[in-house]
Amino acid sequence: MNSFVEQAFTATGKVLGVCAILAAVSVVGKSVEASEGDFIRSVASTPPPAGARQLCRQYSWACSSTASVAMTSQQELQIVKRVNRKINRTTREVTDQSQYRTVERWALPTRRGGDCEDFALLKKRDLIRAGIDPSKLLIATVLDTRRNAHAVLVYRSAAGDLVLDNLTNTIKPWSDTRYLFLRMQDPRQPENWVGVYRRS
Repeated sequence: MNSFVEQAFTATGKVLGVCAILAAVSVVGKSVEASEGDFIRSVASTPPPAGARQLCRQYSWACSSTASVAMTSQQELQIVKRVNRKINRTTREVTDQSQYRTVERWALPTRRGGDCEDFALLKKRDLIRAGIDPSKLLIATVLDTRRNAHAVLVYRSAAGDLVLDNLTNTIKPWSDTRYLFLRMQDPRQPENWVGVYRRS
């Protein structure tokens, strides 16, 4: 995660670390109209985190933007909640240092488990397999409430950006996480990354 951090604020000359994980909110049974603040806005293009530089080559689906099956918002949210809970329940948290003897490596979890970005990758893969439009699934790097580098998966729902986090089963709107969002995959071109630098 430290190599993450060293890149996070290159545009501003600051050195911060990021280990991101994508996101979701529980808005069941409601038809909510999203406002601009419900979505994370990008500020400018930015280099990807160090561990994500080879992501598209390693996992082509991680950078796919091709829509698959059409489904209702409620159907999508049910799938998102189910996959988030299942992966959080069945995947152990293991650091890259312990598993690979390296500070940062983005990969799907092994039998031993994985760290935050590995959880986010696995959730993204399984949600795409379940028919969720890949352009709605964006990996993001953040600083958590203790200002530690972290990664999450952001689910771009009709009601706004929701965060899927390995630290909790609760899917929250990005603005309720109390995280500092640093960068995420570009929704239009997921092989690229955008700086967001937004506090929730």
